This record gives sequence, C-alpha cells and structure tokens, in this order.
Amino acid sequence: MTPRIFIPRDSGAVSVGAEAVARAIVAAAQHRGILVDIVRNGSRGLYWLEPLVEVEVAGQRIGYGPVDLKDVPGLFECGWLQGGAHALYLGPTEDIPYLQNQARLTFARIGITDPLSLDDYRAHGGLIGLERALGMKAEDIVGAIDTAGLRGRGGAGFPTGIKWRTVMNTDATQKYIVCNADEGDSGTFSDRMLMEGDPYCLIEGMIIAGLAVGADTGYIYLRSEYPDAWDVLDNAIISACREGLLGDDVMGSGRRFELHLFKGAGAYVCGEETSLLESIEGKRGLVRAKPPLPALKGLFGRPTVVNNVITLASAPWILAHGGEAYKDYGWGRSRGTLPFQLAGNLKHTGLVEVPFGITLNELLYDYGGGSASGRPLRAVQVGGPLGAYLPASRFDLPLDYEAFAAVGASVGHGGIVAFDDSVDMAKMARYAMEFCAIESCGKCTPCRIGSVRGVELLDGMIASRPQAVNDDTLLRDLCQTMLEGSLCAMGGMTPYPVLSALDHYPEDFGLAPKREETAT
Repeated sequence: MTPRIFIPRDSGAVSVGAEAVARAIVAAAQHRGILVDIVRNGSRGLYWLEPLVEVEVAGQRIGYGPVDLKDVPGLFECGWLQGGAHALYLGPTEDIPYLQNQARLTFARIGITDPLSLDDYRAHGGLIGLERALGMKAEDIVGAIDTAGLRGRGGAGFPTGIKWRTVMNTDATQKYIVCNADEGDSGTFSDRMLMEGDPYCLIEGMIIAGLAVGADTGYIYLRSEYPDAWDVLDNAIISACREGLLGDDVMGSGRRFELHLFKGAGAYVCGEETSLLESIEGKRGLVRAKPPLPALKGLFGRPTVVNNVITLASAPWILAHGGEAYKDYGWGRSRGTLPFQLAGNLKHTGLVEVPFGITLNELLYDYGGGSASGRPLRAVQVGGPLGAYLPASRFDLPLDYEAFAAVGASVGHGGIVAFDDSVDMAKMARYAMEFCAIESCGKCTPCRIGSVRGVELLDGMIASRPQAVNDDTLLRDLCQTMLEGSLCAMGGMTPYPVLSALDHYPEDFGLAPKREETAT
C-alpha cells in the first residue's frame, strides 16, 4: 500500500517552510525509489509545531514536527513511513493533548481532509446539513439556527436567527448572501484557516443561508492579503459548480444558488458590513448610516444577509445535528463553540475550538503554555486591535459576550494576543489611536478627528514620563465622545484599548505608582 503523507498547504505553515519541506520529501522519496501519496491538507492549528507532517500508519496518523529541510533525510533513515522513532516524533496526532481537549465542530475536518476533494468532504460528514435543509421549509431552517443560539462570530455577537428571519420576511424579487471574509484583526486567522482548510463548509453554509431567506446569489468578500485562500476558494467554487453543488440545480433539487468571489479593497474599515457592501458595488468603502439595515436594504438596495466566515460555516453542523445539540455547548447566552486564536507572547500559538465559558487562564496556560519569553504575562488583548486590554486579575473571566461587555471588553472574533511584563501599555494605547487615524474612512468627525487628537494627547503623556504629573481627564473625555458619537465600531471601539490601559496600567502613563498586574 502506498504510504500517505499529509503536509499542510495552509499559508501559516507555508510561511515557515511547508512548501519547501513538501518538495524535499517528494525528492527524497524519489531518490530512494519509494512511491508516496502526498496529501496537502489544512493546518490542525498547532502553529508552534508547523510544518507538522503526518504519516498514515495502519490507519492511524503519526505526527512529526516542526519539520525543517535538514530533517527530511533523517526522517527517511529512521523509517518514519512505518512510524519510526525520531527527535520530531509526536505520536498519534489525535492523542496530542492540545487537540484532545477541544470541541471541534466547525473545524472538525480541517487538517484531516484534502480541502479541494469534494469526495473527502462528503466522507467526513459534509453536505448532510444541506441535504436536510433542502427538505425543510425556510422557517424551519431559521428555527434551527434560532434554537442553536448562534450569534455572529465576526465580533458583534448579534443573533443570527434574527438577521436571517428579517431577510426571510422581507418581500423582494432578489436577495443576497454576503460572506464577510475581510479578516483584518490582529491575532486572528480562523477565517483564513477555514477557507484554506475546508472551503466546502463555507460554500455549504452560504447555500443553507440562501435556502433559509430566499436568496439565490452569494458573494464572498475576501481580504486582498489572502492569496492562498483565494486560490483554494476559487478552485472549490469551480469544482462545486462542476459537481452540481452550485448552479441552477443544487444537488438535483431544482433550487438555484450561484456564488461569486470578490477581492477586498485592502481597507480595514471594509470589514464593517455597510462599508463592505459599498465596496462590492464598486464604490469607495465608506460606512453607511443606519437605518436602513442591510437586512432590509443591503447589497444593490436589496435585502441582504451579511455574516462572517465562521458564522456561515457553523450552519452545516447545526442543520446536520440539530439546534439543540449545538445549544448544549456554551455558557449563558453564548451558545456553541468559538475558534479562539492564540497569538503574541505564548509558547503554543495556534487555534483552539472550545465552547464559550472557558477562561483566559485556561487558554493562556493550559493551551498556550504561558509566555514564550518565560516572563510573567501582564496583559491580553481580546478581540483585535480595538479590543480591550485585560490584566492578570481578569484572567479568570469566562469568555462570554455578556461577561466581557460587563467589564468594558469584547470577545470579538476570538483573537487573543498576549504580552509579558515588558510591555509598555501607554504605547499600546497610542497604537490603537494611531491605527484608527490611519484606517478611518473619514465619514464621521469623532472617528476622523478624535483619533488624531488622541494620538497627540498620548504623545504628550508619554513624553512627560516618568513624573506622575499627567492628567487623563481630557483623553477620557475624548474617548467618551468617540464611543457615543462615532458612526460605526471603528471609532466606537477605539476607546476600548485606550480606556482599559488607563484603568489597569495607570503607572505606564505617569499617572500613579506602579501596581502589580502580573501572573506567573
């Protein structure tokens, strides 16, 4: 039997040498006269072990990693195709504790299958949800999403069922499904991983959404900096059309759904749904005033569902297993799972899909392994560059939309960036204001002007350190104006990192004696 070797095509793995390793393995096998079957899978999300290469032995996948070019000859010499011992030997991949303790629902196939094989997708549970949806009434599809308690995974946490039902109940001759794949938050990569590692899951989810609301056309608005995701999605859409998954007769049902891939404009603000719609329409990415909501008057003035990648990719599992099964996972009003992305100063960076309710302590230490530097962790930013900074005293907070909102924070897209005790929080606060100043669309004054004034105020405070003579009254007043007066979340959330840094790390601004906010 021809040995099967799994080598990730995920761009995170490629960035640390997976492509070169794949070529070296093929060359080494040919040199030894060994015939091998190379499968380019997605990443399992253990990024500190990438490139993670797996060999199938007696029906079980054995992991080796991180594999470098220089390691390839030694792997063949140790008999790795039979699971031989080597310094990079990880044992059965499924037994790695990092993976064992997860609840992979949306990410169940990623790292397991060939992303572009529709047969592989079907063999691992794909299309069951769509098959069931094709036999259901639209109201029942939306009802399943409602029962599941699915909320928008892009950051806002708005109930998906309400959004879908609004579009479903709006009379129109044309409706649209738009996938917001303009993933631009720092420390986030779950959308990219899913698109590169399981594109048919997203396609299936968009078709289900179309059946639910009466839409026959979809758009994927893809971040321009994701060329690998573009290639995978483009090929997956072509294959789905050829196999009858997309087109005028979806799976022989007589239902129609066509899907278009649209390259983003390269602006952070186009991650905001109305700015994204403007961009698809060929206009400059400016935020629209609401109302009207996109659900009533969205793309080209028609009722439109706008959801992010993970939201839409959650629908197939819910339709396949039922809303109640999905609802069994989670905490409070935050139901189901979320793929948390661990980045920054951590030993074990990567993706962890677990139910809501897990604490930062569990993510940072049980999964992340603590700081990579060996120094105490001092701050964690959750939810992207406009997310609040949380001190060690808040690391026991459950990851839940309401729990985070209660302390002025946001779960956001599930991105978690860790910092040790060498971080300067005043400079991090300045970065947030500068980021807003650069990325603002400029349509509203609080965001356009407020962010510039914020940078100036912070520059003054930083320049006057270390004397505790600074006054943060004006900066806090400016933040309040941005919170209450900005047109969208771009300006409305910029104060989150600034205010949280002021509240938890005043000594970094020259405001008070330093107090302990570290954890070992």
